[in-house]
Amino acid sequence: MSVSGMKKQLHKASQLLNERLMGADGTKLDEEFLKMEKAVTVIHALLAELPSKTTAFLQPNPAYRAKLSMLTTMSRIRGQARSTGYPQSEGMLGDCMLLHSHELGAASEFGGALAAVGGALRQVGQARDVLDATVKRTFIDPMQDLHNTELREIKYQLKKVNSRRLDFDYKRRQKGKFPSEEVQQTADKFFLSKELAERSMFIVLQNDVDQISRLVALTTTLLDFHHNAHRVLLGLHGNLQARLTAASNKPARRFQSKNIRSNISSGDRFYQRPPVTATVSSGEQLTVLQSRPGSPISCYADSKLVLNQPCCRAIYSFLSGHETELSFSEGDIIILTGQVDANWFEGSLGSRSGLIPATYVDVLVPLPVP
Repeated sequence: MSVSGMKKQLHKASQLLNERLMGADGTKLDEEFLKMEKAVTVIHALLAELPSKTTAFLQPNPAYRAKLSMLTTMSRIRGQARSTGYPQSEGMLGDCMLLHSHELGAASEFGGALAAVGGALRQVGQARDVLDATVKRTFIDPMQDLHNTELREIKYQLKKVNSRRLDFDYKRRQKGKFPSEEVQQTADKFFLSKELAERSMFIVLQNDVDQISRLVALTTTLLDFHHNAHRVLLGLHGNLQARLTAASNKPARRFQSKNIRSNISSGDRFYQRPPVTATVSSGEQLTVLQSRPGSPISCYADSKLVLNQPCCRAIYSFLSGHETELSFSEGDIIILTGQVDANWFEGSLGSRSGLIPATYVDVLVPLPVP
């Protein structure tokens, strides 16, 4: 900076200190100019915040936004086109459903419904991608351009107006120290800067049509997205209702137990499906419901048998491999007569008796404690 430039800066600083600390009078700008300056300041602050808030509205996950921004920056540095998009939550949920629907298979009614929902959510995610791109093109980018060009220029002009005003007021206050021509030249520069800034602010503030049209573009894009999402979800709702009706009208299927083969020390044995009714030693029959080890006696409905002695119910079929073992079928009620150890009981079924594997039966009335 030249010596004259340094002197000018010192003069401006002196004038500013006198105004702030000593109460010196400076040139008062007109009320209309101050109103426009205040309005432009508000718009400047709005446009500094609005694009980032709009992006956060469209892409609410800050971690994904940061990752996407980093990938975009790296792509620009490498001269590559950006290929990674923001992972939409609808698309992520849809992909999850589609993955598991494929695992369930085409024969599964639930798998088919899951695939329908997943496909619809993926369509909604794609519509949201279009929403992001359209809002950026028609709303965010124009607002950022306005903030970075016209408003930045106005901010620079206002700064120059204030600088030239301080210079003019200082030279005017120092009576006789500066030639009148120099003071007049400083005043002309000040008023010229004020006029340029005022004209620029007037143009921006009067350009409501462009600003409102951008808001219209934003709302139109949002409306289009919600219309598309509504259409997709409405079709999905009808699809699911049809699937629900078809599933409700299908004939009920009965469970049928399959025979299985198990290798035991005594050789191969077969486990048969339980009969509809279980036969007890007295010849009585009772209806048996499905249960699990440790289930209460109340699992038996419509039973005429009074369980007043130690007994158990077979939960698996057992084919004896030795003369000392007792064969039985799943569902049989067996009278317990003793316990050899933790793995074997003694019992009787009708006229037959023998050893019973403890893991194959569900004890209904335990043996008395010795």
